[in-house]
Amino acid sequence: MGSKQEPVATRQLSRAFASTRAVLAKVGPGRLDGPTPCVSWDVRALINHFVGSARWGASAVLGAGYEATDEDYAAGDFLAHYDDGIDLALAAFGADGVLDKRIELAFGEFSGADLMSMVVRDQFVHGWDLARAIGHHTDLDPELAGELLVQARVDILDAYRGPEGEAIFGPIVEAPADACAADRLAAFLGRSL
Repeated sequence: MGSKQEPVATRQLSRAFASTRAVLAKVGPGRLDGPTPCVSWDVRALINHFVGSARWGASAVLGAGYEATDEDYAAGDFLAHYDDGIDLALAAFGADGVLDKRIELAFGEFSGADLMSMVVRDQFVHGWDLARAIGHHTDLDPELAGELLVQARVDILDAYRGPEGEAIFGPIVEAPADACAADRLAAFLGRSL
């Protein structure tokens, strides 16, 4: 991931990637089989999901049709795999006209901006999941976490909530009054604290 200034339009995406990448850099190979807050995923599956979803987001906005792969992104240099996905996604979402473009997905039609918001939330919250899984602090990018919590309160309808494996988000969990913004976001999305 380059150090150049990211455009304002992709600022949240860039920050979500940076936050999750910082946590990913702390993962040792011996941690890949450990549990995560996503009950059906171990650390390896979680890494494979968020590396794959960065690539999926890029493919969706480019209209390339994402080809699911059996590649184990957590094998070998998972940071390099993630950096490749980050670069693809930032380039795709940063392209002229993409945020206004209408994108047809299997589960509905969205603007490029709405799709980017989904990718931002997915990347950031799965970074939180990874932090919890490896015992890293979860006070991740407080400003971004606060922004995403405000957006989630508007975007996440009760219809999207239910048991893991059946719904996109779990039921809201009550966060302690002194919880950091990232913990409050995770709780709102159904994670136990």
